[in-house]
Order: sequence, then C-alpha cells, then structure tokens
Amino acid sequence: MTNEWVIWLIVAAIFIAAEVFTPGFFLLWFGVGALVAALLALLGIGTFAAHMVIFLMVSAALVVASRTILERFFTRDDEAARLPSGIETMIGKIGLVVEPSRGPMNEAAVKVHGSVWTAYPSDGEWPLRDGDSVTVERIDGNAIYVRRAAHLARSFSETSELEK
Repeated sequence: MTNEWVIWLIVAAIFIAAEVFTPGFFLLWFGVGALVAALLALLGIGTFAAHMVIFLMVSAALVVASRTILERFFTRDDEAARLPSGIETMIGKIGLVVEPSRGPMNEAAVKVHGSVWTAYPSDGEWPLRDGDSVTVERIDGNAIYVRRAAHLARSFSETSELEK
C-alpha cells in the first residue's frame, strides 16, 4: 500500500487526541508508536506486518519506561514527607490547663484548639496547675501527654480582641 503512512498518521492523531481526554500518559505512547510506524512506511522500510510489530514494540516499551520513570520521580515512600493529619497535627501545639492534676496519675484537663482533653504530665514534669500553658508531646488513645510550655497560651477571647 503506497499511502500506508497516511493511515498510520491518522491512527497517531487519534491516539494523541484521545490522550487529552484521559488521565495519565497512556494513549500518548501508542500515538508515538504509530508515528514511528508512519515514518517507516513513508520511508518504504518493511511491510505492514513489520510496521504493526514496530508499533506494538515501541508503544509497549514507552508505556513501561514512562511508568517506571514517573513512579520513581512522582511518588514518595518517605514517612517524613507525609503530611500529618487528624490528631497527629496536635503534637507540638500549645494548650491551657483548665482543671489541675488530681489522683495518683496526675490526670488533668487541657484545652487545645477549643477541645478539652484528658492530659497527663510527661515524665519528669510536676503535676499540672490550673492556668498552666503546656505543649502537647504525644498522644496515646484519647489522652495527651504534655510538658510545660515556654510561653503562655491565650484564650479565644484574648486572641479575637487582638485581631480588632
């Protein structure tokens, strides 16, 4: 067929145009494979069967290569790069003791971001007093472990007055 390259060019255009409507880079590589087959047909190298084999080989190789390259550069398995969410975001936040320590475990109540939590002083800390400013050190179940903070936490009414 003398105009076989035109057919391969149309196939390439269809694949490349269809890529616009799909997520990821999958159909694009079949379009590139069809362009390679069109080039071979234009130059008169090989038969239609050879062009079909080249089209499939080039397309498959590009799909595999791009998948490997894209996974390597666009995915992170690093735990440190993961953004904290949920209660993990409370670690390091400043809270205010609203009920002092009591009982053998020095259980207290601490308000952090408007929620009151059962809190225990961290190892080496004295029992918590009403009005103490504390930093959340770790979370264990529905209890937080706190350490006295270097600066005082302000109540919501104090911070909203500062913004006026």
